[in-house]
Amino acid sequence: MTEHVATQRQFLDTELRPALDAAAAGTAHVLFVDAAHFVYGTYLCCLWSVLRVFVRAASGRQRFNVLGAWDAVTRRLLSVTNTTVVNTDTMCQLLRAIAAEGWVGPVTVVLDNARYQRNKVVQGLAAELSIRLLFLPSYSPNLNLIERLWGFAKRRSVYGKYHPDFASFRAAIEDTLAGIPSTHAEALESLMTLEFQTFEDVSLLAA
Repeated sequence: MTEHVATQRQFLDTELRPALDAAAAGTAHVLFVDAAHFVYGTYLCCLWSVLRVFVRAASGRQRFNVLGAWDAVTRRLLSVTNTTVVNTDTMCQLLRAIAAEGWVGPVTVVLDNARYQRNKVVQGLAAELSIRLLFLPSYSPNLNLIERLWGFAKRRSVYGKYHPDFASFRAAIEDTLAGIPSTHAEALESLMTLEFQTFEDVSLLAA
């Protein structure tokens, strides 16, 4: 635990924070990448009732996958979606979408160590497109900003909600994501800040 705290702190101080400072200054770009897998099914919240209540629920195992890249400064989402699987090809699609933005200055993509993200094909394409891949330390979802966005999207789109079919389920998620720069901008402003909780913070709370 102590070793992991030190690793996270070093990564935040020497790798992530300098990249974010450059992005905030307008001389670079930082995007946080991760995939969300929305499985068509039942997402219950807390339910308290004196009487028995029957809650309508969806059935099936269809999934709507979103591989996203969150711009840490502009709070804009670039994404590739499908209903099959997220793999190396999907990641390459996203890298090409990022490169197509034509940004001036270094582009850093922060991501975890999933195999489809950390392989020779992806790393080769990133080098070809002049995109820096910055891999997070193991077990560090708390340092991946886009994880907060996926939690927000699930709360808005699927938790405690009934969707009669997969099409309406997918539409609800797409509607939430489309509302990021407008409907949800105010809520996301306070959620998607560039402050990160580390294991060190947690251990202090527990002391």
